[in-house]
Amino acid sequence: MSCLHKRPKRTKSQEEALQEQLRKVAQENGKRLGLEGDADLQFLLIGGELVKIRSSSWKKNRFYKLQEDCRTLWHESKKTFRRNQTFSIDDIESVRKGRQSEGLKKHTDPSVEEQCFSIIFKGRKKNLDLMAVNAEEANRWVSSLEKVKRTIGNLSHQQKSEHWIINCMRKADKNEDNKMTLKELKHFLRQINVEVDDTYAEEIFKKCDKSNSGSLEGAEIKHFYDLLTHREEIDVIYNKYAQTQGQMSLRDLLNFLLNEQREQATAEDASKLIEKYEVDETAKQKKHMTKDGFLMYLHHEEGSILNPAHIPVYQDMSQPLNHYYISSSHNTYLMEDQLKGPSSTEAYIKALTKSCRCVELDCWDGANGEPVIYHGYTITSKVLFRDVIKAIKDYAFKTSDYPVILSLENHCSVEQQKLMAHYLISILGDALVTKPFGDTMPTNFPSPEELKGKFLIKGKRLNKLDAIFNNNNIIEEGTVSEEDEAADCENGQKAKPKKSKIKLAKQLSDIVIYCKSVHFSGFEHAKDSHGFYEMSSFKESKAFNLAETSATAYIHHNMDKLSRIYPAGSRTNSSNYNPVPMWNVGCQIVALNFQTPSKEMHLNQGRFLTNGTCGYILKPEFQRSLSSQFDPNTLTQGPWMKRKTFYIMVISGQQLPKINKDKHKSIVDPLVRVEIYGVPADNASKETHHIENNGFNPMWNENFQFDIHVPELAMLRFVVEDYDTTSPNDLIGQYCLPLTSVQNGYRHVPLLTKRGDVICSAGLFVHLMLLDAQ
Repeated sequence: MSCLHKRPKRTKSQEEALQEQLRKVAQENGKRLGLEGDADLQFLLIGGELVKIRSSSWKKNRFYKLQEDCRTLWHESKKTFRRNQTFSIDDIESVRKGRQSEGLKKHTDPSVEEQCFSIIFKGRKKNLDLMAVNAEEANRWVSSLEKVKRTIGNLSHQQKSEHWIINCMRKADKNEDNKMTLKELKHFLRQINVEVDDTYAEEIFKKCDKSNSGSLEGAEIKHFYDLLTHREEIDVIYNKYAQTQGQMSLRDLLNFLLNEQREQATAEDASKLIEKYEVDETAKQKKHMTKDGFLMYLHHEEGSILNPAHIPVYQDMSQPLNHYYISSSHNTYLMEDQLKGPSSTEAYIKALTKSCRCVELDCWDGANGEPVIYHGYTITSKVLFRDVIKAIKDYAFKTSDYPVILSLENHCSVEQQKLMAHYLISILGDALVTKPFGDTMPTNFPSPEELKGKFLIKGKRLNKLDAIFNNNNIIEEGTVSEEDEAADCENGQKAKPKKSKIKLAKQLSDIVIYCKSVHFSGFEHAKDSHGFYEMSSFKESKAFNLAETSATAYIHHNMDKLSRIYPAGSRTNSSNYNPVPMWNVGCQIVALNFQTPSKEMHLNQGRFLTNGTCGYILKPEFQRSLSSQFDPNTLTQGPWMKRKTFYIMVISGQQLPKINKDKHKSIVDPLVRVEIYGVPADNASKETHHIENNGFNPMWNENFQFDIHVPELAMLRFVVEDYDTTSPNDLIGQYCLPLTSVQNGYRHVPLLTKRGDVICSAGLFVHLMLLDAQ
């Protein structure tokens, strides 16, 4: 066993000098964030004691403070093997004031509501539940953390990159003397994920060590930073167009926008870019763009792969509801697997804040007459129906104003159903749709625009909707077939007869308006017997079979009605099916396990990335027009056939993260795979060679070509992996978007983690061209 070497104890004067040095570092980092002298930043840097709450009996005082890098929160730990713990501000999803988490509601008294707050992390990391000494202190922690989180999130790519590199330099400066020896320089290079041989490291070092002192400091470190971050590929592009005294004039920039970026740009557009991104005031006055300004432009939204015009809500939102793909979750209450994992209101909050617009509630009789939500026939934990509805009410419209569908799978007794109806009506209030719009029986769905801020209930109904207008809505209760996904397939076996019946309370039946659940007995039967508001749920195997054998009929069914698809019961590990074939046949509610990071969820995130990430995407016209004979499997001629050739050059990568952070000398060997998902004829995948030992600035310069038949259904996905000869490659990052939202030309591609969170300073640089096929 290795010995732990204690650092020699510092003298009082050394400690004071170190504290002064740390203060200056914090000041410098605060300045970089634009928060120099900010009172909230100072509050976090000083820190304070908070009560950490894990259970009713585990409530411990812990000291918390922001570290000098201004982006890492430190807190003490009493565990002997880890005295101090840290987490990055980047890891925080949100900070919630009050007793908002399940833990605080369960383990604290309502009287301390104002003193409590929770830090919610991205991914599956547990919430951090905290209590301050008083309400004022709690408010200060919440507002200060939110301010620093917001400020870091708003930094430009260049600022994030700079911040990250400088903090890696600090970590490499082992003796904290603000100088960098050759040994420290090698350590730093490994930290930023680049392996260089000793000769090259010495060469860079000598080039920068102008004073021949054997260490770099001040301007020498700045020179080293400039050498390190120099982008040769940007030089080549810039120099090609910088035809005016070594700089880009307004005309030069316009030429670049027209010829390389293929934009419909004007001189006024070029002038706005110079005004917005040029960093040199003298150049700006001449209407010139320097190389630094050019790089700044390429790193912002105008230079991103995603068309900025598609970022806000840009589609027509006044079409009937069934004309849209709707971001949808399966068994939303589950945090993990389908058999034994926890059920939680937190799962609903996470899905809704990711703009999921259709959530599922499996309702069962609970103790004390209170309905509960859990996965029937399993040992997943239970959560109160009432608490779930409250959470949905609080978080449904935080990130999108467009309607939320509550998909009820009802197994409750009539008495508990009445209580469910009471909670839905009393908690959701006027936001709940309880009758059709207008004074006459509707013939079509209202639009997402008309339904803004509204909740729709999907479930069983005792009678037809027109009974409301025929004064025929007097049934008190009745029997309907039970909708039961869990019974469809448990470990490949039918758990019980599918045709079981359940008594339905009138109160619950009456609030099912536009989404009445009915059994599917074929497309012709649905066309002849079902109203537009009567919809079916399809198990994935059934849906995929219909998509293969009756695609055009399925598309026409979805022009009039809603369809919901859900994963097979055999997916007990909460894995997902590929949603693309379902979108290809116009299915709207393609429900996925949101809690499972996977390629399928990346595709879902990509599909709903545009249009304000509002959770609704307008389907292509050929999936809405009654005259359409579109079939994704055969591709006959029609308005959907808009053949394109997609050219892509994967040029370089920037600051790819280390995968194995525990291994000091571990460096990634990155490769890039470019994938197309769409109609079967368009599905394709091509990948670059791998670059050995360089995650900091790998260069590939590889060209690919894809033939696209139906661009309106095509998704583009980038996957960056760490190549391994002996085991499957590890994911470094990924990014997915609709092909029709891609900008041509030289573009930066952001990278996301497996869970879909942005990796701050990492990205790819590519050249793209989507052209009409010859």
